[in-house]
Amino acid sequence: MAFGSLEGDDDNAPMAEINMVPLIDVMLVLLVIFIVTAPMLTHAVKVDLPKASSSVNVSKPETVQVAIDGQGLVYWNGQVVQATADQTDQDVLKAHVQEATKHEPQPELHIRADRTTPYEKVAQVMSLAASQGLSKIGFVTDPSAP
Repeated sequence: MAFGSLEGDDDNAPMAEINMVPLIDVMLVLLVIFIVTAPMLTHAVKVDLPKASSSVNVSKPETVQVAIDGQGLVYWNGQVVQATADQTDQDVLKAHVQEATKHEPQPELHIRADRTTPYEKVAQVMSLAASQGLSKIGFVTDPSAP
């Protein structure tokens, strides 16, 4: 910004200097603001919080192994489910499933079936388990078998 002077010079060239006074004023105002606000940022209330140590008590559910062979025989944890005089195979299997649903946490049902097992028999076992409330049902396969 060029201002006229009272001297009579005919120097009409513009001033090439930057006026530093407004910049210094802004800098000083910012410095005062930071000096005032800096102690407020570091002021904290010390609270002595209790230390708590907790570990998750995870209990793994037991697994129930149900195997079905090619003839349709059902094995509950390695033992054959056989009909008695007053119960059929389905009734005995239903009693085993009902007993398993009472455990907490609910056990997982792993079904292992031969290749020659009819799918109808596998579906019956799955349907019986689901109707009694066993919701965790999985299939065990052997990928190395031809």
